[in-house]
Amino acid sequence: MSAVPAPHPKRTALAAAAIALGMLALAYASVPLYRLFCQVTGFGGTTQRFEERAAPSAEAVARGAGHSVTVRFDSNTAPGMAWQFKPAQLSQTIALGGRNMAFYTAHNPMPSVTHGTATFNVTPASMGKYFIKIDCFCFREQTLAAGQTVQMPVLYYLDPAIMDDPDARRVEEVTLSYTFYPMEPAPSQTAAVRPTTQPQG
Repeated sequence: MSAVPAPHPKRTALAAAAIALGMLALAYASVPLYRLFCQVTGFGGTTQRFEERAAPSAEAVARGAGHSVTVRFDSNTAPGMAWQFKPAQLSQTIALGGRNMAFYTAHNPMPSVTHGTATFNVTPASMGKYFIKIDCFCFREQTLAAGQTVQMPVLYYLDPAIMDDPDARRVEEVTLSYTFYPMEPAPSQTAAVRPTTQPQG
């Protein structure tokens, strides 16, 4: 019986890369799937949710005293999303452990009601586990009436546990980025439009 030839290493690597890229493209194509993908893999600097981690102790906050990090805010819209979307502030310089609030502004220039949902990521990706999102507007359907403008808050803090990480504690700047995608309204949604002005998880 003749031996089965071993697969060529380069061909195997290319196939694996193609599969990985295909999975990534699929994740980006579906916002709910993207959310699950990020939560499972930690891809893209997925942040921690507040209920998954207790608030930092007074000792932890004291340990991070005097250490500040600049958080920069970035905004994007996916193809097909007509909204004008931008951060209300370009950056905030914050202390570790303290609660902070930032705002994004969304405007619907269309002559009709439109709907969207946002994904987010943190860079450097290694900072995702220290960026604690208490409340925000991501992964929820947002509805804007024709010509409507709303402010969308983000409540967050940076975990003082950064000081225990030799690499993370050297980071001086973190970027929080949101991307809004167009979406179809839920079948049960009524014609009434309720502006989204309150933070949502």
